[in-house]
Amino acid sequence: MAKENRMNLCNRYVEIARKISMKYLVRIPKIYRIRYCKKCLSYFVPGKNCRVRLKKRKVVITCLNCGNMKRYPYLKEIKERRKWKLKK
Repeated sequence: MAKENRMNLCNRYVEIARKISMKYLVRIPKIYRIRYCKKCLSYFVPGKNCRVRLKKRKVVITCLNCGNMKRYPYLKEIKERRKWKLKK
């Protein structure tokens, strides 16, 4: 029961953070934006309520509450690989 209560608190804090950012027109940093579902506003805890998969140059995060999927490219790794190839 305590862990379920913590998840409720996490989701509540996500909701509060979004409301504050919308009210004062401040963007939430990307580090924090990728940690919650934009559809159901639940905080991601890998293994509990989200699935993380690595597919073809993308990180795919699936919310297990609503089924929404988010895809992020491997930008940093691809840039480093290109630099390494140019040095050869």
